[in-house]
Parts: sequence; C-alpha cells; structure tokens
Amino acid sequence: MRERENLAIRIVLEITLAIRLDFTENVRMIRRVFFIGTLVAFLAAPTFAQTNESSFKPNHRDIEYGEAGGEKLLLDAHVPDGDGPFPMLLLVHGGGWSAGDKEGDLATVLSPAITNFTWFTINYRLAPKHRWPACFDDVQTAICWVKKHAADYKGDPNRLALIGYSAGGHLVCYAATEATPETRVQAVVGFAPPTDIVSDAERRRSMDKWPSMKNLLDRDTLDAETKRIMREISPSEHVTSNLPPFLLVQGSADTTVPYHLTQNFESELKAHNVPCKFITIEGAQHRIRDWKKYRPGWQNEVVAWLNQTLDAKSK
Repeated sequence: MRERENLAIRIVLEITLAIRLDFTENVRMIRRVFFIGTLVAFLAAPTFAQTNESSFKPNHRDIEYGEAGGEKLLLDAHVPDGDGPFPMLLLVHGGGWSAGDKEGDLATVLSPAITNFTWFTINYRLAPKHRWPACFDDVQTAICWVKKHAADYKGDPNRLALIGYSAGGHLVCYAATEATPETRVQAVVGFAPPTDIVSDAERRRSMDKWPSMKNLLDRDTLDAETKRIMREISPSEHVTSNLPPFLLVQGSADTTVPYHLTQNFESELKAHNVPCKFITIEGAQHRIRDWKKYRPGWQNEVVAWLNQTLDAKSK
C-alpha cells in the first residue's frame, strides 16, 4: 500500500512540473505521467496473478482414505478457521492417468484461492501399474470418505464439488455421470477435461500416439473393441438431465485436449438442461500453470461460481 501511495505522489509532482515546462516538454511529460498512471492501475488491480502459488499449505497431510491394489490411498486436507460447516471441494490432479500427485498441478494453482472452503486433494492409483478402472474406483472411494468424514473437517457433505484437471477432469466428469446416491455431488468443475475419448483417439489415429490412454486401457490397437471401451468411459456418452451444475475451463489453443470437444460436451449438457458455464482462456494451451498469463484472476472466477452454486444448493 505504501508503494502505491508513493507512486500517486509521484504522479502529482510530475503533473505539477509539466505545467511549468514549454509545450514540447509538456507532451513528453504527459506521456510519462500516462505511463506511470497505467502502472499504478496495474499494480492496484486485485488480480490473482499476484498470489504466490507456492502457498500450498494443507493443514492435514497424508490421511489414509482407503487401501486398494496393495497401496494406501492418501489425501491432504485444508480446513479453514471458523466454526463451519464449510462447503467442500475434492481435487483430482492431472497427469495422463499415469503421473502426477496430490501436491502437484491442480492443488498448487488453485489452493491460494480456495482458503474459505474445506478442501481435499487426493492421490489415486496410476497406470500402467494399475489399469482402468482403478483410478476411477479411487475417486469414488474418496467421495464416499469425504462425505462420511465431513464433520471431522468442518465440512458440509451436502455442498460438495468435484474439481479435476486434464485426466483428473475426465475422472470427475465421469464420476458425476456415473454417480450413485453415495457418490452424488452438488457441482463439478472440469479444467481441460477429456470427455469424448473416442473422438480424441480417432484424431490421433493410433494408440501409439496416445500412450497414456494405451497405458490406462492396456489396448494396443484402435479397433472396435477398444472404441467400445472408450465410449463406455467417455462422460459425453452418459449425459442425463439429472446431473449437477458443471463449470468447464479451458484454453482456446489447447492441442492436448481438443477445445472443440469440450465445447461439444458443454452443448450436450445444455441440451439436457444441465446448468453449465464455460470459461475460455483465450490463447492458452493445456498447461494450467500458464493460464494466468492469458487471463489473470481466472481462479477467482472459479471461486465465484463455486460460491454461487454451492450456496444455492444449500437452500
């Protein structure tokens, strides 16, 4: 704040000096004043871009939410100060179903903006050691665990949103379309989520050009049986009118997950009267850490949507 006040004083002094100079100097000085004023406005803008992403600090770490395939399933949790109950978020990281972890991409980018929520970020079993549906089963296990233990973390089990990035986006979207009464949630946020696996595979033309999917499904050829499995695990194939509200966020220049396929998913949701909002990060590609360069503060837009949606679900 003190730095901004000093800049404002400089502007006043510059203007005063400019009045005393001749016309040529006035023009030059006015340009300087305009530049400084623009800089002040930029520094004063309350954008999320100024937030330090390294502030990922859950206050509960490595909690066991299940065990499967010989592995302990772990999550981290953040509980806000106050009495609660708070709306809850379950974060599912990306990494092509075969890499990544609970402290990686999604939690690092999003956690500074979601401090007023009870949130959890999970590890899940990865391919090729664990094939489909291991990762999906783990997400379902996590949903049930979070609901069961909501009170222990000052959370409201009736205001739960799933949030996933890339492969994690696929998992949360699919979890919503395949929900049971035990795994039903109140909102879904997909960041660049693969939702039409068949169309994505067909543009690649072979499984060798999509090694992460090859690892996940243990399929070597893009034959009729492989496509049948891909349709089965595509959220776009399971849209119904009883789904919770969706928020989709993606860069318009994404070549990893085709942008137009996410647009198609949005259209399918709306055709079934499912509330859906799409935030486009113009010019951005797939890497979520880079999105702030193209749309500073996009995380705040996500939080605003979550607040509105989850508050509405509580009434």
